[in-house]
Amino acid sequence: MATYSTIQTQTVSADNGVDYAYRSVGSSTAALPLLLLQHFRGNLDNWDPALIDALAQERRVITFDNTGVGASSGRTPNTVAAMAADAIEFVDAMGLDKVDLLGFSLGSFVAQEIALHRPDLVNRIILASAAPQGATGIHGWHPDVIAAVGGQEPSPEGYMRVFFTSTPAGQEAGQAAAGRIFGGRTDGHDEPTTWQTRLAQYDAVTHWGIPDHARLQRLQGITQPVLVANGDSDPMIPPKYSHLLAGLLPDAQIKIYSDAAHGFLFQHHKEFAADVNTFLGRQ
Repeated sequence: MATYSTIQTQTVSADNGVDYAYRSVGSSTAALPLLLLQHFRGNLDNWDPALIDALAQERRVITFDNTGVGASSGRTPNTVAAMAADAIEFVDAMGLDKVDLLGFSLGSFVAQEIALHRPDLVNRIILASAAPQGATGIHGWHPDVIAAVGGQEPSPEGYMRVFFTSTPAGQEAGQAAAGRIFGGRTDGHDEPTTWQTRLAQYDAVTHWGIPDHARLQRLQGITQPVLVANGDSDPMIPPKYSHLLAGLLPDAQIKIYSDAAHGFLFQHHKEFAADVNTFLGRQ
């Protein structure tokens, strides 16, 4: 079977006029496809191939660049709602009637919106490093975080500070994950994300974080089973928001990974993949 580091990027044209770049690995027909929604500034190349390959052992896993991101055409919108509408356009273009969702960071916001706007499309949901819309304290990231990952040019040092803890174990795991993510593919790389994408995505993040307790009530509309997960030391989206989210969702379970930050799912990729596969296998 092809691996995530060797699978070629494909393109599908949607009714909204966008040509979406995507990769699909795994071919099991025994389970629903798992659609992955990427983090702030991330493209197809920013997924950990070890995580994708572990998930793809039991199902088809699809990663894609949303509108204006990486090799996909169009202009990145500046609201989560618009990003969710564009993601639904991609799913429709792929001819998928129902999917499981795994949203990471900004992608977890998009996953929540997809589940609210097209509930019949979504079976189960994994929200990694997530926060609910309207929660107090997430109206923009801490200055240290945005300085680390929000500059004109991506910073490897900033990435390591935000995605992995400063402990020896955390830094060792971070170096290993960075080697897999940034060194695993030898050709067919995705296009880098642009400054326009970065600005639009951060606008979407800050809009999502405007304090509004009434917005929290919307979560009652997500009735699918949800797995909420985070690292215990995430500086970008602290785990208290995972607990808040899990407490507000009608059918949720939560797991917090130890000595881990924003990139817990890459640091603990074997454990996280096993947890996801177990969760998705419960019918």
